[in-house]
Amino acid sequence: MDWTLKGFDALSLHELYDLLVLRSRVFVVEQTCPFLDLDGLDKHSDVLHLLGWQNGELVAYARLLAPNVVKPDFAVIGRVVTAPEARGGGLGHQLMETASAECERLWPQAPIYLGAQARLQGFYGRHGYRPEGETYLEDDILHIGMVRP
Repeated sequence: MDWTLKGFDALSLHELYDLLVLRSRVFVVEQTCPFLDLDGLDKHSDVLHLLGWQNGELVAYARLLAPNVVKPDFAVIGRVVTAPEARGGGLGHQLMETASAECERLWPQAPIYLGAQARLQGFYGRHGYRPEGETYLEDDILHIGMVRP
C-alpha cells in the first residue's frame, strides 16, 4: 500500500476524481443512499485527504478534519471507505490504523471522533474507539458516535 495525505489544493485532478468516484461507488451506489457527498468540507484548509493506493488504483480513503472544524476540541475521521474489490484482506484495518496515527501525529492533544455505522462498532472498537451517546439515523442508516481518547 502506498499512502498519501494531502490538502485539497495539493490533490491532482485525477486524485480528486478517483476519491469522488470511490466515495460515490460505496456511499451512494452500494449503500443505496442518495445524499450530497460534496458537503463543502473537502476544500476546508484544515481538512486532509488520506488516500491508499494499490497498483496505481485508489482502494482506500478517509477524510481527516482538524479539531474544531466540525466538532469542538475533537479531530474527526470521516468518509472512511474501501473499494469493494479490495475488501477481505485487512485493508480497512490498515486504513484505520493509518488515519488514527495521522490524527495523533497532527493533533496530539485532541481526542478523535467518528460517526460510525452502528453495525461497525466492533470494527472501530478494535482500533480503540468507544461508543459515545445514543444511536442516530443518518441517511436512513443507524449510526453511533465513537471516540478514541
